[in-house]
Amino acid sequence: MKCPFCRDLDNKVIDSRLSKDGDIIRRRRECLRCERRFTTYERVEEVLPMIVKKDGRREVYERLKITSGLKKACEKRPVSMEMIEQTADRIERMLQERGEKEVTSSVIGEAIMKALFDLDKVAYVRFASVYRSFEDVNEFMRELKDLLQSSREADDPKRASRGKNKGKSSARNA
Repeated sequence: MKCPFCRDLDNKVIDSRLSKDGDIIRRRRECLRCERRFTTYERVEEVLPMIVKKDGRREVYERLKITSGLKKACEKRPVSMEMIEQTADRIERMLQERGEKEVTSSVIGEAIMKALFDLDKVAYVRFASVYRSFEDVNEFMRELKDLLQSSREADDPKRASRGKNKGKSSARNA
């Protein structure tokens, strides 16, 4: 590991710690030449799938694209960088667990939408407006109505069960 101060390669590890999740190792190092200390992080390099875009192009997976999309959606919202990083971690883990060599970009887009829906509703709407490329205001309004309906059902479980029962009884009567 090169010293960030004097660029020398000789250094020693003073301290190593495992992250909370156990997938990153934090190491404190000391340069043997200039004696300054610095920190490095190690993580296992995992093989991630190629991303198949809408137009058929294939790209290498880039975590930065996910985190930048999340940051844009969460801009000026009460969502911390830690929450954004955790969300990106979950999406990355989902891709690894699929074990596929190629994944469509829509799989990632939908995973981001679901994560934002749970994280922050305004960020969800922002991301949805770009990701779904609404053709007109009516499409956008339908998405908002669906969001409001699901939020009301989450806030009032009785309403959700009434709505389900209502649909079942009318189906029986038909």
